[in-house]
Amino acid sequence: MTVNTFKNVLFSVLFLSISIVGFAKEEKENPEKEKFDAKEMIMHHVKDAHEFHVIDINGEPVSIPLPIILYSDNGLVTFMSSEFHHDDSGHHVVEKNGMKFVKLHEKIYQLDGNANSVEFDDEHHPVNATTPWNLSITRNVFMMWVSAIVLILIFVAAARTYKKSEGNVPTGIAGFVEPLIVFVRDDIARPMIGEHKYKKYMPYLLTIFFFIWINNIFGLIPILNGANLSGNIAFTMVLALFTFIITTVSGNANYWKHIFWMPGVPVPMKLFLMPIELIGIFTKPISLMIRLFANITAGHIIILALMSLIFIFETVLIAPVSVAFSLFITVIEIVVTAIQAYIFTILSALYFGMATEEAHH
Repeated sequence: MTVNTFKNVLFSVLFLSISIVGFAKEEKENPEKEKFDAKEMIMHHVKDAHEFHVIDINGEPVSIPLPIILYSDNGLVTFMSSEFHHDDSGHHVVEKNGMKFVKLHEKIYQLDGNANSVEFDDEHHPVNATTPWNLSITRNVFMMWVSAIVLILIFVAAARTYKKSEGNVPTGIAGFVEPLIVFVRDDIARPMIGEHKYKKYMPYLLTIFFFIWINNIFGLIPILNGANLSGNIAFTMVLALFTFIITTVSGNANYWKHIFWMPGVPVPMKLFLMPIELIGIFTKPISLMIRLFANITAGHIIILALMSLIFIFETVLIAPVSVAFSLFITVIEIVVTAIQAYIFTILSALYFGMATEEAHH
């Protein structure tokens, strides 16, 4: 690890620890407040949100608002998330175009009729509100666009470097990008898919490798407040679905024969293996989806859980221990960002290779 990388990691952990120590002090000065709930705090930070919460100043949250885009039976409604005034309990009502909306645990509901507040059942579910189509730009969606723009800028800059250089010698950003592209080609695509078929899968493999990696890195930046796209199971599900579709479409006769009528085994065994192999078609993308989501989310939960020890023990004396262990986990997380991108890419390439493998005689 370089000195600059270590400084960035230390800054990230200290930024988080300062915020938590400040909150711990506030808890101590306000004993009438509710008891600290570590689970609620952790889940609040790892899930998606409609704004970027930056910091609290004198008890007042400072956030960067994002657009709210809702579609209901009465049409399309747009406004900024700041109109909820940081309320996530469903008490603050935003009225637009004759419709009333509330935000409850980062979910937006439309109140029925003339209702002016949310009513709940015994399980704390809204009974007088419906859920409109939510097309809002949440922080995960926003960071997905940022990641796409950053990658476009990087590769456009690298392409221009090759165009201007003599003898196609990589310099600048191209010197960083080329070894990674060669790595994906020579250590992932060629061995897994084959020398004669890997080229048509390279665009997809390069896209998911860099896209997952850069989003994992963004998820470690404290100022983004947990905007971790790879920790969203909807995102990993879509990536796994793309891999599933490409694998299914690429499957040749040999691939489907090994699934529905395994060659070289007795007929009773073929009947036994067919449902297992058929289930395996769907378990592969499911494992891709869960593996990426679980590994990325687990790292964030561990760091937040370590920081929660300050609240649980109700003393800042535990802060050095929490910061030290959090720093250690954060260093591991930096490595995991690349490892998870590599695992998702190499397993996708493996599935493509299995689908396109020719029969051996």
